[in-house]
Amino acid sequence: MTILLMEDDAVLSDILLDFLSESHSVDYAFNHEGVYKRLEEKKYDLFIFDINVAGKNGLELLKELRTFNNTTPAIIITAYTDTAYLKKAFEIGASDYIKKPFELEELNARVSNIQRLFNIDTQKSIEIGEEIYFLTDEKKIQTRNKTTPLGSKDAAILLYMLNNQKRLISSDELIQNIWDFDALPSDATIRSHIRTLRDLIGKQKIKTIRGSGYIYE
Repeated sequence: MTILLMEDDAVLSDILLDFLSESHSVDYAFNHEGVYKRLEEKKYDLFIFDINVAGKNGLELLKELRTFNNTTPAIIITAYTDTAYLKKAFEIGASDYIKKPFELEELNARVSNIQRLFNIDTQKSIEIGEEIYFLTDEKKIQTRNKTTPLGSKDAAILLYMLNNQKRLISSDELIQNIWDFDALPSDATIRSHIRTLRDLIGKQKIKTIRGSGYIYE
């Protein structure tokens, strides 16, 4: 499922991005301007908007999107305890509402419920090139003529890069986010995984920045 998160609390946004990215493709926006920029690029299965953000707040943004006939399901996050905000959220078209502080598993349950209620396909297929698709749940690369299974680490690296496109990613960052502490790979192992992915999705997709890391373009 593709999710767009709007949250201006840096600590909370990092926690939510890390957690949600384990199961979904997640993009992030700091404010409403970032949301509109993201919406120019792609469509989403779910919005998760915080009410309390600088500029146009989550409720104002959602109301505006609904006037543009955007029907994407939305979960509203808030620290308010006043039920007036709850009522307003549903009146303008929110699908669900979660109050801070909350457990990550509660958010996960609400996201899963949205998937069920709106019949959102949980099998993720990400287009990564002309007639090249990454089937994230099955860990496979699919082209017109064949389907190629990926190793678990190759799939994890590719998904991480897709979630962090056009940003320099160091080998250390990949190791910290993909490998267990007691099974750290060598630089040669990282390069081997990158070569495997390039052979499958095209050498131009992953650019090496010598001495610094990689950029997925």
